[in-house]
Parts: sequence; C-alpha cells; structure tokens
Amino acid sequence: MNSVNSSTTDTSTTKTSNNQSLSQEDFFALLSTQLSMQDPSNPVDNDQMIAQMASFSTVDGIGKLNDEISNLNTVMTSSQALQASGLVGQKVLVPSGTAYLSADEPSIRGIISTSAPINAIKVSVQDATGQVVRTFTVDGSAGGNIDVDWDGMDNSGNAVAAGQYTIKANGVVDGKSEDLYVSTYGHVSSVSLNSSSGAVLNVRGIGGVALSDVLAVSEG
Repeated sequence: MNSVNSSTTDTSTTKTSNNQSLSQEDFFALLSTQLSMQDPSNPVDNDQMIAQMASFSTVDGIGKLNDEISNLNTVMTSSQALQASGLVGQKVLVPSGTAYLSADEPSIRGIISTSAPINAIKVSVQDATGQVVRTFTVDGSAGGNIDVDWDGMDNSGNAVAAGQYTIKANGVVDGKSEDLYVSTYGHVSSVSLNSSSGAVLNVRGIGGVALSDVLAVSEG
C-alpha cells in the first residue's frame, strides 16, 4: 500500500512541477488516492466530494473559456487588420474638425451635425496657429448632417499654404448661439496594428485614428 501511494504521489508531483497546474487527470488521480486511503470508520462526506469535483470543473471550464476568448481575439484582430488594409488610399470621415490641405488635396470636405434646422450656419477655417483664414455660411435648413466643402482659399481668394486646418461651425438653435459638431474627411496613407486598440489608420497630416472611430468612407 505504501509503495503504491509513494508511486502515485511521485507521479502527481512530477506532473504538477512540470505543468505548474493540475490537469483533470491529476485531479482524479488525487481523488482516487484520497478515497483509497480514507478511514472506513470515517469516510469522506459525499457532499464534500461532490463540491470538490464541482469546484475543479468550474476552474477547468474557466481556463478553457479564457483560451477560447484569446483565440477569438486573435481572429478578430486579423479580420480587423484585413478590413483596415482595404481603406489605404481611401478617405475616411473622422470625428475631428481638423484636416490636412495639400497640393494633392487642395480642398477639405466634412460634415456639420445639427440638432435642429438652421437657416445659416457660420463656418470659420483656422490655420495651425488659430488664425482665421476664411469665413462663409452654409445652408442648414435641412437639419441633421450638413455637407461642408472648403476650397482651400482665404477670404481674399488666394490659395493658402499646405498644412493642418480646422473647420469650426456655429448656428442659432432655440434662439441661442451654439457651436456645432464638425467631422472631416482624411486620406488614409497606411495601417498599423496596436495590441491594445487593434487596427489604427494613419491619416495623412493628422496621425493615428482607431478603425472603430471611423464614421464613413469615401472614394478617393
């Protein structure tokens, strides 16, 4: 009896030291040893044994679930990367009023979001220093999402220099002046993969934008 017990214990100890965790096989080996060596006059309580088995099954199930979630995250990251790669060379609508003006892209398009119809939305364009280079109005009587298009010209009709520009909009809502939400289109130059945030689109002149933040996609 002592020889068998020693062999079983050594085997279990070896497996535990190698894997640093108990497998289902190890658990049942230990349980069998416990049952074979119990005092016949004071046997293991059935409820206690069932509780031990249920506890192990729960821990084992959680471990398998974690593995499945890890595999799912890997698949989702790969799928997201494939989806994002198709956006290179396209223009995406991002939740920011700042966009980049260049010789290749001499105008900036965007969307002004309104909570109510506004007859005349006041639009101002600022350069990177905060200087206003252009002001104009947009018809917002339709309400909702209003298209805005700046041609890259200042108030004197001259083309401005390449660089970052920010579009701001203001309108009268319920008799009060209110700043309106503006989003703009940017050119996707490349895609990066981030372990924490997933696929990140590198928008020309703007920087990284998470794929989940993209509001719309436009051709060219």
